[in-house]
Amino acid sequence: MQESKGHRKYDCQFKEEAVRLVTGGGRSVTEIAHGLGIHENLLHTWKRKYKEDPSGSFPGKGRLKPGDEEFKKLQKENANLKEDRGILKKVLAIFSKHPR
Repeated sequence: MQESKGHRKYDCQFKEEAVRLVTGGGRSVTEIAHGLGIHENLLHTWKRKYKEDPSGSFPGKGRLKPGDEEFKKLQKENANLKEDRGILKKVLAIFSKHPR
């Protein structure tokens, strides 16, 4: 866990351990959240994310889930292709105005 501009950041291991405590039974979410010093809504959110995708629920420092990573890569590629197309349009306009 680390502090940053008033917001606490929790690492993947902390989140997974918190979810393990909740799913392990025996204690309530409120009790576990209080013991960890976090709000119970945050713990509920982590639990929901973990149930949706156990292996990719907490990717960590700047890393994206595999699907999101591919989407980001394709967005960047699309932007580059649009830029290239714009350049080619300008070149075509220049050469069509000035015949040899």
